[in-house]
Amino acid sequence: MKALLLRSPAPLSVRPAPLEWSELPLPEPGPGQVRLLVAACAICHTDLHIVEGELAPPALPLVPGHQIVGTVDAVGRGVRTPREGDRVGVAWLAWADGVCAYCREGRENLCERARFTGFDVPGGYGEATVADARYVYGLPSRYPAHEAAPLLCAGIIGYRSLRLAGVRPGDRVGLFGFGASAHLAIQVARHWGCEVYVFTRSDAHRSLARALGAAWAGGVADAPPEKVDCGVVFAPSGRVVVAALGHLRRGGSLAVNAIYLDRIPEFPYAGLYWERTVRSVANATRRDAEEFLALAAELSLRVSTSVIQPEDANAALSALKRGEIDGAAVVRFSSAS
Repeated sequence: MKALLLRSPAPLSVRPAPLEWSELPLPEPGPGQVRLLVAACAICHTDLHIVEGELAPPALPLVPGHQIVGTVDAVGRGVRTPREGDRVGVAWLAWADGVCAYCREGRENLCERARFTGFDVPGGYGEATVADARYVYGLPSRYPAHEAAPLLCAGIIGYRSLRLAGVRPGDRVGLFGFGASAHLAIQVARHWGCEVYVFTRSDAHRSLARALGAAWAGGVADAPPEKVDCGVVFAPSGRVVVAALGHLRRGGSLAVNAIYLDRIPEFPYAGLYWERTVRSVANATRRDAEEFLALAAELSLRVSTSVIQPEDANAALSALKRGEIDGAAVVRFSSAS
């Protein structure tokens, strides 16, 4: 099979084409695993952090990618479901031990032994991959592969972020940064009857936000009509976290959806005072995935995508870094449907 292989992470300014289209052996599913023929894999900002070396994978070379849609074509010993021929998705959380205190509490996203797709184990930037059968998901049939792929991280983690921010029906919600995850989260928030303010530097992203129901869209330095009750920071910028606090009402809560964040600059305590809350969002659980995918089946989300071929993945990563992708970039493979 062929796959996009990362041999050595480096900033894109130093190595503009870090992913190599390479020939690799077809993986065989072990006990409890399934093999997927990959139809599509969406590009995540986390992939950019891995490629540029801000997140160091345990071993190289590596096939990145963790928003995978494919068809099961082989199952390992002991697997009863899914079955050969099933269309399924694979997300960021690849495995958790199931026995630690976090797992027993239903917080497997915090498991200290957890493994992650396209980081600890090979991911979906290739024609085939294997996955633990317990960590694959049935997908709503209404979404073709290129639209289903962003649901598997951008959608799931955006949903978790809204919940951790304490969003309640009717709240005024701030979304800071408007990429793949936020353009799905806004639709969930609107479904819950929330008024949404979007803060982004991109005029194109502001236009998309308004088209998806934002009541207001501007920059983080702009003044929205009202303070927000709660918010989610999607931009991997500590400066944006501080700015977001300035838009939060007293007693409000802010969730930071970033696996990597640059330094949070010093800021006056008054920005945090009045019982404002800031919390990080770390990964997602299988329950998050199941709940969000069920909601996606109900809502008919508008999934904005730019579909690319594998040989264009490096250029797409550069465009993502520059903030030039509306919605999500998705790598399409030959088995896509």
